[in-house]
Amino acid sequence: MRNRLLYTTLREFTEQAAYQLAADAAEGAEVPFELVESRGRRASLYAYRPLVEDFVRSRYAVLGRLPSYTPAARALEVLDGLSAYLAVRGVEQPPASARERADTALRCLLGVVFAEVTDFELSGARFERAYAELEAALYEGRSVISALVPLEGLALASDEVPIGDGLTLARADAIVDPPDDFTGSGDAAVAVLTIEGDWPDSPPATLAQRRVRALLTALRLFDEGAFGVTGGVWVRRDAGRWILHALPLAPAPPSDEVLVLEPEVEDELRAFVNLVPRRLPRRGEVAWALRRFELGCERGRRLEALSDFLLAARALLEPEGPQSGRLAGRLAAICAVPTERPALAERVAHAISLERAVITGLDPAVPEPGALVDELARHLRALLRDVVCGHLDDDLVSVADALLEPEPETELETELPEPDVEPEEEPATSELAFS
Repeated sequence: MRNRLLYTTLREFTEQAAYQLAADAAEGAEVPFELVESRGRRASLYAYRPLVEDFVRSRYAVLGRLPSYTPAARALEVLDGLSAYLAVRGVEQPPASARERADTALRCLLGVVFAEVTDFELSGARFERAYAELEAALYEGRSVISALVPLEGLALASDEVPIGDGLTLARADAIVDPPDDFTGSGDAAVAVLTIEGDWPDSPPATLAQRRVRALLTALRLFDEGAFGVTGGVWVRRDAGRWILHALPLAPAPPSDEVLVLEPEVEDELRAFVNLVPRRLPRRGEVAWALRRFELGCERGRRLEALSDFLLAARALLEPEGPQSGRLAGRLAAICAVPTERPALAERVAHAISLERAVITGLDPAVPEPGALVDELARHLRALLRDVVCGHLDDDLVSVADALLEPEPETELETELPEPDVEPEEEPATSELAFS
């Protein structure tokens, strides 16, 4: 076995498919048969052979609704050698799209596992043989490099959440054959990176660092939480020995807050994590503000993060400098409805006033100053997220000033209808008056 994540994902799908197909057959769904002739020395022998692949194809709409279908399809569609497996199974012209190739491969795999079996009872030996054939076609002459990075601040309800491009989030207790000194436990999330083919130009630990760095950025923009890494990155080739490498990423600040990723949010997070790296600016005010925001997320104390968040907000909303005093009003203009803008502007101004005390090392004499820092971070997160995703123009100063600009007063011109006046009749002229 060279790809344990692929193995466990396909095994779970096959188990659920076995229960579903057996239930369908028990409820009256008929498995088609074909008559097969075999010639002997004296006479021809005939036997009926079940067409399992045809039955699976007819029930595939139902199988596609199984919880394990999407992870299995996604795990296959990112593999480069899938066409080679389909060729082994007699598919001469594989489908053009990656998802259709994955669907065809899943049908072929089920057809091999349940060949000539109509009760659809899953046999471990049958699955092992079918999976060995699949893996041999996928990885012939190639190697698989795996990397594990335990994460902090994120927990998973599902065993695995495929992200794409070789990256998967998995529960620590669902990792198959983990390292002996593995630090992850329970439902804590682990970033699993799978690299196929030859040894990459960059060391696998460096590739893992880049992917996890982008993942942390997306998580910090996605929701609140103390996201970070714990320990280093574990790397191995094929089924060899795990080797621990240092990972130069900041650990998560101490916090008891953990974001639990529920199944109904997985698709949203997957789409967001795949979108953010493509939309991140490389330079400019937004890129600088995003880095400052992340530095604030990595601080050990909330008040230490205040200056980071204010610097990021000023880069986006106050290019004139702090002396202009326009940050609070502009932030409130974008982040609050008109009736709530004065209150939000007052709270932001209060947070700004705390910075001098923090710089001098004094504890602000106000109740719960950390709550003001958290609120500032939430609004800054929303601004950065909307700019990165394209929902807001990156010129936030112009956006805020347009919202603050008073609407011009318009005079209501009322046109009074002209009264209906009947013309006066000229008095009748008497002939005697001119006589």
